Amino acid sequence: MLAIEKLQVAYGKVQALWDVTLEVPDGEIVALVGANGAGKTTLLKTVSGLLRRQSGSMTYDGKHIEESSPPEIVRHGIVHVPEGRKLFPEMTVIDNLLMGAFTVPQSERPQRLERVFDIFPLLKDRRKQIAGTLSGGEQQMVAIGRGLMGGPKLLMLDEPSLGLAPILVEEVFRVITEINRLGVTVLLVEQNTQHALSLAHKGFVMELGRIALAGSGSELLANSSVRKAYLGL
Repeated sequence: MLAIEKLQVAYGKVQALWDVTLEVPDGEIVALVGANGAGKTTLLKTVSGLLRRQSGSMTYDGKHIEESSPPEIVRHGIVHVPEGRKLFPEMTVIDNLLMGAFTVPQSERPQRLERVFDIFPLLKDRRKQIAGTLSGGEQQMVAIGRGLMGGPKLLMLDEPSLGLAPILVEEVFRVITEINRLGVTVLLVEQNTQHALSLAHKGFVMELGRIALAGSGSELLANSSVRKAYLGL
């Protein structure tokens, strides 16, 4: 589905990604793990069209997307749920959700909303509540729901469990599995390495802007270097 080849990205004179190559197969959950500053968020922003590459290629369903704008990327079926939720705090839950449907015909939006409410029943009850008054976990539900309103074929999630209580972390990962089961491919950036690799079909470890390791989720969990560096084992 998504194929990235020898991608290089810089912030001015500071190189952030070095020859990054990876694939996200259709229908799978792919986890991208690594320390802060490894380049994970930079990679998602580049795929989303928010950053421009220096060199390398990005193809989605066989089509080159390197020069596509962020709205065009969404129309291709790629939706990015950013780190930190980035909600509109003074708007209601339902208005935040509808902001994710700007590429969707108005006639299809009620059906999209019902799909989100099926996944997050709590949001249906809170749909008229101001988003900024929600708890962190509830805001994360809105952020993921807003992403789903775009009807993604590929959903990119950046640190969805960040700052959440353990019980809510479990819920977020349950929802990710459910979304994937409904047919959405997932590229998951996550510092919770144990959880991410446990549910991933495939994983990549980033270090200092490069792909250091790749394999199935179970293979990486069993890797001694991963266990020492990221699991404290």
